[in-house]
Amino acid sequence: MAASVLCKDTITRVSSVLNRDVKQFGKQFLFDGREETCWNSDQGSSQWILVEFPKTVLVSQIHIQFQGGFSCSTCTLEGCQNDEEFVKVADIYPEDSNTLQISNFYSHVILEILK
Repeated sequence: MAASVLCKDTITRVSSVLNRDVKQFGKQFLFDGREETCWNSDQGSSQWILVEFPKTVLVSQIHIQFQGGFSCSTCTLEGCQNDEEFVKVADIYPEDSNTLQISNFYSHVILEILK
């Protein structure tokens, strides 16, 4: 398994929080490692998570886990370095399952921001 590139200085932003209830569904639950918590977005298309790393990172796979019944059908990953424009890294098609899903990239991606 690849090592995580997340650290305490990683900045995270999200498109929305369900009913603006950040105490129960906020972004702090994205990477807390606990099965009983989660970030929950409002309904609608184009919900997103933005992860800004403190330095350039090399990404070769992404781990994603949804609550069962609340998966998206397509995740478009975009990345950039510095203040460049976002470019599409990959499309992934997660299963509607609450199991951990791992998507490998065909080549390593160097970036500072992943959306």
